[in-house]
Amino acid sequence: MPKFLLSLVLICASTFVWAQDSQQEKLEQRKAQIQQEIRDNEKMLQSVRKKEKSAVNEYLIQANKIKLKEKLINTTAKQEKLISNDMYINQVQVNKLKKELKVLKEDYAEMILKSYKSRSEQSRAMFILSSESFLQAYKRAQYLKQYTTFRKNQGLEIQSKTAQLVDFNAKLDGQRQVKKKIIAENQKEKVTLEAEKKEQQKLVNSLKKDKSKIIADTKSKQQESRRIDAKIKDLIREQIRLANKKAEEERRKRIAEGKTTESNDPPARAVSSDKIALTPEGKILAADFKANRGKLPWPVEKGFISLGYGDQAHPLHPSITIHNSGVEITTEDSAAARAVFSGVVSKVIALSPVNRAVFIQHGDYFTVYQNLSSVSVEQGDKVNVKQTIGKVRTSGDTGKTVIKFLILQNTTNMNPEGWLQNR
Repeated sequence: MPKFLLSLVLICASTFVWAQDSQQEKLEQRKAQIQQEIRDNEKMLQSVRKKEKSAVNEYLIQANKIKLKEKLINTTAKQEKLISNDMYINQVQVNKLKKELKVLKEDYAEMILKSYKSRSEQSRAMFILSSESFLQAYKRAQYLKQYTTFRKNQGLEIQSKTAQLVDFNAKLDGQRQVKKKIIAENQKEKVTLEAEKKEQQKLVNSLKKDKSKIIADTKSKQQESRRIDAKIKDLIREQIRLANKKAEEERRKRIAEGKTTESNDPPARAVSSDKIALTPEGKILAADFKANRGKLPWPVEKGFISLGYGDQAHPLHPSITIHNSGVEITTEDSAAARAVFSGVVSKVIALSPVNRAVFIQHGDYFTVYQNLSSVSVEQGDKVNVKQTIGKVRTSGDTGKTVIKFLILQNTTNMNPEGWLQNR
């Protein structure tokens, strides 16, 4: 029974260590991803600084970089904790092996001493010959044989335990080095984080002097944004109206050709320019799109959300409220815009002289990609997930490359952050 319990404990410990290794690997991957995002962010920041167009944009990118640094520090701290837990488990194993080795060596030494005292072949022979019966002699011979085997096995077990002890000590040494490295990395990141925060505060102080200009600029951009939002809604309503009109014409054609009857194929009720009458194929596509909520890829390969969805306070002046019907994602120069799901291009249009947009329909859902400098698809094209549909424009005024991304069900705006994959 003790051997069974010991085996069970060792299996449990091995399983726990494997789980620890798996978590450590995931954290290492996450750390590498965050470090890449920080490098991408720094690249965007240098690009904006080089163009010297907008301090507000520099602030937004700087704020995201600080957020990423904090994530990196937290991830590294988790790694350190996992290594400490792993080291504790290995140290327990080392202590256990040392105790077992001590007992084994003491028993083995005592056995060797007894063997030495009775090492004479004559004494062994006399031990067997002095037996009172043949059965007793046989049993004594078997005992001597088992004793020799046991002594040999005990020696092998000492060798095995010693090798295990060496292995665990080597693991501990390696873990100590890794932990030391991680602690040094974390300390370095904390120092750079403090420097980033001080730099950001300087930027905030300089921007406070331009408050009136920022307020006027924000109001102007909000007016333009509301005008574009209204235009987008009108365009989608027109697309819905045309789709419903086409569906009705096809229904009437089926009735005229005798393929169906009015009772079997009645007109869709309560269908207006605000709600599309879905075909069977459209229902499948809409259901598939809905099922992928929270799993959609981003409309650009790299970037961060610089302006979220809905009403929110201005990042520098909380008294100013900003409304956003989608999300704005700051990305790198010449970034490719890509479809987040398969569908049909329902509209390609210039919303303003410098703002081209692509509408993609997914059943009764629409995704809209704004602020494109060029478009590589046409109305009616079928697109696949992650297919390039155009290039994101870099603003000549701000030096910032931003795509505005919207998701609507019919004409109702939805928060894209809840639909996109977490980063």
